[in-house]
Amino acid sequence: MTGNTLDRRIRALMERVTDSIILPRYRNLSRSDIVEKAPDDLVTIADREAEDAIYEELTRLEPGLSIVGEEGAFADPGVLDALSSDCWIIDPIDGTHNFASGKPPFGILLAQASDGVCRSGWIFDCLSGRFCSAHRGKGAMINQERVTARSTGGEKPVAAISKLFLSAEQKTVVERVIAPAYDLVEIPRCAAEQYPRLALGQNDVSTFQRTLPWDHAAGVLWLNEAGGMAARYDGSAYRVDDGDAPGLVGASSQAIWNDFVERLTARL
Repeated sequence: MTGNTLDRRIRALMERVTDSIILPRYRNLSRSDIVEKAPDDLVTIADREAEDAIYEELTRLEPGLSIVGEEGAFADPGVLDALSSDCWIIDPIDGTHNFASGKPPFGILLAQASDGVCRSGWIFDCLSGRFCSAHRGKGAMINQERVTARSTGGEKPVAAISKLFLSAEQKTVVERVIAPAYDLVEIPRCAAEQYPRLALGQNDVSTFQRTLPWDHAAGVLWLNEAGGMAARYDGSAYRVDDGDAPGLVGASSQAIWNDFVERLTARL
């Protein structure tokens, strides 16, 4: 199946799941529809229903290809073994905390990986309909138009830094080293929004401590294909099968990435 044909199939699937499952639940959830899987980690009935629907369609699209979904992996961690082979990766609702709170942004993330490397990725904004797609070596697209990453152009680079999973020492580094050199802004708590911001002149750099494959496979590929840079602190490539190894930085350019990581790692 060609990239364009696959993109059309994936977009149609995302739109269908959004219209039939996700948006009807938006701002329409009861307390029993929301469960805290772990501290500050929510799942809703819409997450589960959306993953089931996507899983069923992907099974028909490419029979026999393994599928790793966020909720499926939570129920059975053995599912993660497939990340080292050929597989689909699903985040049925990225930004669940926002979705459960009745506010944007939130979206769907899908990726296709082989031998631990993401080969194709798709990011869908459920409210705006923005569809980002990327295939390794083929560039990045938004709604079928090629995208080239650009910086904000501000006097200081704009940094979206989450402190949710930082240690006390790391928070101190952010306050003393990063804050003076950057314009710090709030994160959207949604990778489906954060990665596009890094290419579209809204943010220049962002850090991610938790790097689960369903949150980052599609976004890392898309940003790198757009000409930005997303990599581990040591510059190594992100792999979907390296567990939840900490430390991932995304930036609108390699120069901004290099400067940020040099400042950050010199103090850690």
